[in-house]
Amino acid sequence: MRTTPSSPVGMHRVVDPAGAALPQAARVLDAGGDLWPDEVRIDVETLNLDAASFRQLSEKHAGDGDAVRAEVLDIVATRGKMQNPVTGSGGMLIGTVAEVGPQSPLGLAVGDRVATLVSLSLTPLQLTDGLERWDGRSERVPASGTAVLFGRSIAARLPEDMSPDLALMVMDVCGAPALVSRVVGEYVDAGVSPTVVVLGGAGKSGSLSLAAARAAGAGHLIGVVPVQREADQLTASGLADRVVIADARSPLGLADAVAAAGGPADVTVVCVDVPGCEQPAILATAQGGTIIFFSMATSFSAAALGAEGLAADVRMLVGNGYVPGHADLALDLVRGNATVRALFEGRLSE
Repeated sequence: MRTTPSSPVGMHRVVDPAGAALPQAARVLDAGGDLWPDEVRIDVETLNLDAASFRQLSEKHAGDGDAVRAEVLDIVATRGKMQNPVTGSGGMLIGTVAEVGPQSPLGLAVGDRVATLVSLSLTPLQLTDGLERWDGRSERVPASGTAVLFGRSIAARLPEDMSPDLALMVMDVCGAPALVSRVVGEYVDAGVSPTVVVLGGAGKSGSLSLAAARAAGAGHLIGVVPVQREADQLTASGLADRVVIADARSPLGLADAVAAAGGPADVTVVCVDVPGCEQPAILATAQGGTIIFFSMATSFSAAALGAEGLAADVRMLVGNGYVPGHADLALDLVRGNATVRALFEGRLSE
């Protein structure tokens, strides 16, 4: 156990630039060695790459799984963490607690199976198996290695009533439904049952956001998807009152589609992992409305300047992945909604 002073936010693990950045912004982290007293070491079981990062890697290598695997291994070996240098994002992991520092405030014990609820982009990580069990063609990555949690990291014990893969998939996006629930609740408290539009409504974060909005008291739910297959899936689920097929990157196309389905939106939730959705989301939202950007593909300068250029009086929120109680809320949505659970289990089977 190391005895030198440590930082609860992990600055003591920053190698480059030393002492000048938090772990997420750092180029290189120290992922090995003995623990500091407030740290926890995790034996890694599975990584879950975030959607924007995996899409970028897969498109860069034209779907060549071997090349994707090689780049992920290089990123982790070079940086001491899994942070895509293009998207800046990472994902999360599940594993078993192997060692707990005597001053750790996280309440974990050796042997606990946990999911980390902080990004891999700031988590010290070492891989020891060459990712030999991963074909490079899915976001879920079987892996062996170790990761380190800091004093201000977040982790949740895996629930016993669902498979680890299902729990990981749910907790990977649990910040989205929690923030949607909070925002919709604000409208309801003000006497408004808002119209909520979710871009990417058939996806993981999108389907949970629709379920959370319904539970929080939304008046009208519109799910936007890009293709007929997803429209059929979302329509059958009943999670949305209206389902429309539209390109979330097309400003007028999206605005017209949303208007025809009962919009504009009081609350627009962006859950798609492609760039270029900022101005379309703004046009689809009513004056005085709220836009939640829950995608690592979002350009926040494009969103801010786009709203200014369109004279749009909209509140824009960055979904940062953390809301108190977010993991429990998302897991309860899956437990209590057979349709949502079926959508997630269907993704696992794919």
